[in-house]
Amino acid sequence: MPLLVLLSLALQIACAVHAVRTRREMYWIWIILIGSFLGVAIYVIANVLPDLRHDPRARKTASKVLDTVAPERRRRQIQQRLDLADTVDNRRALAEECQNLGDHANAAELYRSVLTGMNANDAGFLLGLARAQVGLGDVAGARDSLRQLATANPHLRSSEADLLRARVDEALGDSDAALARYRELATSYPGEEARYRYAALLAQCARPREAREVFEDMLKRAKVSPNYYRRKEAPWLDAARRDLATLGPP
Repeated sequence: MPLLVLLSLALQIACAVHAVRTRREMYWIWIILIGSFLGVAIYVIANVLPDLRHDPRARKTASKVLDTVAPERRRRQIQQRLDLADTVDNRRALAEECQNLGDHANAAELYRSVLTGMNANDAGFLLGLARAQVGLGDVAGARDSLRQLATANPHLRSSEADLLRARVDEALGDSDAALARYRELATSYPGEEARYRYAALLAQCARPREAREVFEDMLKRAKVSPNYYRRKEAPWLDAARRDLATLGPP
């Protein structure tokens, strides 16, 4: 059977099922079945697209798809808002989006621009700057930002700040300090990144048995975790599987 016929049939079935489930008038099924691709197109335009515009979940999904296809779209939107109103909030939003896109240099510049006056010691901005500096490889700068963060906000408890401190220690060659921080974060950090970095550093320090235990614990946790968690943490879980395989047999 030709591919186009199979595609037409699949689309017709999908639209017919949608029509039945959403209790559309029966004439729509006839339009779908008789009209082939044209009938499907008419049905989608008349019935599916209007529903999607009013469905928050559909809008969220569509937004994610657009961000994947056009990753710069959101940054351009925020930049336009900043051009219209040069506010601290718009600069923060643009810095966060630059960070998400891996543009750490612009993120760091934007965070520095808002770390003035009454915001000179803002915890969120200092943390964002340290994150951008780590992304840039500016380890000394990140260390200074984290020290300022701790001095200005002595009661702040932040797992992200602790993870950045561990990464700075590791980058500076202080493996013992980094391992100590990672070990604490392995049981408290909300995600798999800290556990992965802990195991990876153990392996790097010629402690393969301990590294294996942490990697295996990550994968055991994943098996009993919700699907959304496994999807969110997939990069770290995939890296754990890959690194575990390189350790060889126990």
